[in-house]
Amino acid sequence: MILAMDIGNTNIKTGLFQDGKLAHYWRISTSKTSTSDEYGILLTHLFDHSHVRLSDVEGIIISSVVPTVNFTIEHMCLNYFHLQPMFVVPGIKTGIRISYENPHELGSDRIANAVAAYEEYGAPIITIDFGTATVFGVVDEGGVFLGGAICPGIKLASEALSSGTAKLPRFELGKPARVIGRTTLTNLQSGMFYGYVGLVQNLIAKIKQEIGKPAQVVATGGMAQMIADESRAIDHVDGILTLKGLFLIYQRNHAAP
Repeated sequence: MILAMDIGNTNIKTGLFQDGKLAHYWRISTSKTSTSDEYGILLTHLFDHSHVRLSDVEGIIISSVVPTVNFTIEHMCLNYFHLQPMFVVPGIKTGIRISYENPHELGSDRIANAVAAYEEYGAPIITIDFGTATVFGVVDEGGVFLGGAICPGIKLASEALSSGTAKLPRFELGKPARVIGRTTLTNLQSGMFYGYVGLVQNLIAKIKQEIGKPAQVVATGGMAQMIADESRAIDHVDGILTLKGLFLIYQRNHAAP
C-alpha cells in the first residue's frame, strides 16, 4: 500500500492506494501545534478503524503547502511507519514540464493536480481546486504546465465578509432559491454563491481565450460539486484528483533507476 498525504491549510487529505486504486480515504485537521505523536496516534486509530496495519504501508508521498508542519509529519512517518516520506519538491519526476518563471514558487498540490488531470483527461486541461484558496491551473498539449490564477476560496471570502463588517452575520454557504434575496441571509448567500459561480465561469472563459483552443475543465476540493452543479463550464468533478496525482508521482519516482 502507498500512503498519499495532501497537507492543505485547513485539512490533510490522506489516501491509501492498493493495486493502483484508492482503498481508504480520510480527512484530518491541519494543526500547526500538534506533535508527531499526536498525528501518529490519530492515524493509528484511523488505520485500526479500517482494519489496516501501519506495516502494510510500503511508501509515503506528501504534498504540502504548510511548510511549518512538514518536519512534524516527516518525523511521524519515521517513528510510526518507519519510512522516509517522499515530498513533492522541485526536481522530482512528474511526467509534465513546468513552464513557470520560478518553479520553486509553485505549490506541490498544483503539480499533483496537473499530473492527475493530464493523465486522466489529456490536454489542454484546466484544473480548479476549491480549497482555502481557489486555484486554477492550466496544462497544455504535450503536458506543459503553463500557470493559472489564484483567488480567495468561497469559505474564506464569506468569513472575511462577516468578520470585516459590523452588522453582517456569519452565515452558512448554500444556493438560495432566488438571486434577489428578501432577507439578509439570502442576500449574503446569493451574492456569495452566484457571484462566485460568475467568477469561476469568467476565469474559465478568459483562460480558454488565452489558450486559443478547446479545453476540458476538472474541479476538485470541498466546494467543487456545489459550484459544478450550477456551472456548465466545469466538465468533471474529481474529489481525489490531488491524491491521484501524488500516487502517479510516487510511481514515476519509485520506478526510476
